[in-house]
Amino acid sequence: MSVVKRALISVSDKSGIVDFAGQLAARGVEILSTGGTARLLANAGIAAKEVSEHTGFPEIMDGRVKTLHPKIHGGLLARRGQDDAVMKAHDIAAIDLLVVNLYPFEKTVADPACDVASAIENIDIGGPTMLRSAAKNHAYVTVVVDSADYALVMDEIARHNGAVSGATRRHLATKVFEHTAAYDGAISNYLGSLDENDTRGDFPRTFNLQFHKSADMRYGENPHQRAAFYTQSEPAEACIATARQLHGKALSYNNIADTDAALECVKSFSEPACVIVKHANPCGVALGEDIRAAYDRAFRTDPTSAFGGIIAFNRDLDADTAGDIIERQFVEVIIAPAVSDEALARLRRKKDIRVLACGAWGDTRPAEFDYKRVSGGLLVQDRDIGVVTPTQLRV
Repeated sequence: MSVVKRALISVSDKSGIVDFAGQLAARGVEILSTGGTARLLANAGIAAKEVSEHTGFPEIMDGRVKTLHPKIHGGLLARRGQDDAVMKAHDIAAIDLLVVNLYPFEKTVADPACDVASAIENIDIGGPTMLRSAAKNHAYVTVVVDSADYALVMDEIARHNGAVSGATRRHLATKVFEHTAAYDGAISNYLGSLDENDTRGDFPRTFNLQFHKSADMRYGENPHQRAAFYTQSEPAEACIATARQLHGKALSYNNIADTDAALECVKSFSEPACVIVKHANPCGVALGEDIRAAYDRAFRTDPTSAFGGIIAFNRDLDADTAGDIIERQFVEVIIAPAVSDEALARLRRKKDIRVLACGAWGDTRPAEFDYKRVSGGLLVQDRDIGVVTPTQLRV
């Protein structure tokens, strides 16, 4: 393992960076930095050499060009022991650790007041280029794109006498390519949605999506199908992807699909509601003065089909309602915004019931897209969250 002797730090999100850089400096690591990051570190009393001083070339074009230099990319891409002669000939110093996060492009274009010129200026060039160089050369270089990984890196450096393990370097490099793929996808989605007048439409000419694997499933919809569950990095509302499992066996593919159907249905109601789903079909939907009454009505709609179903509530689950459920039926999954301690204690008497708390959701549902995979393509539409009023109904 190669010891971290020199680090380059250039971050847009500066949370935690002063503490991280301070720990590196305390271990004798030389720090290179740029612009605002360098000023922040200097103000904190942390010695950092400006990249322009390191390269001998100034930042130009209002900062558009500052790290695109052979002394930077040579330092990141150099293969230790193989490129030493070239490095010596061109006075290139190895860079062992790169810490970079990117201009907040998605946040910028999410602002309705953002124009195309502002969006273009928030396309990061130097950052992704350095990240890709370092990630490609992860056999020798540690690269950090997420501030959540600062503690991991410092722990490894402390445990391995100043070095980071190969497994961690590969993990972090993979994370970089995931991150830059999503970043480029966001830019492509934005530019591809503009018409000739720079008016932004809803559907870009190329659709880029990214989800992260949350869990491997034992099997898919049928036993002969392989499956996994992927989630968005930051879901916009409480949902099956945000749910914490409080009790029971691991969720199956069909459990997740049916729980999603039940939860999304129960979100439609502002009054206390209960939805029971079996095989993706609602077999009981009811309102009540509280969720106990709503459950009673939903169950009595079709007690036979409710057996082995999924139950969703739009209010916190209480002990009395939990007691009614386990007395009246076998249930696969129960999901609610929260579950009281007393309710959970009752449900834990049944080892196979899966109990989920997804968190509360607001009155306004986020306007996102729904997707349906078809052979050879993907159908994309607005989520069906519209409300039909009585005056719109026709017989």
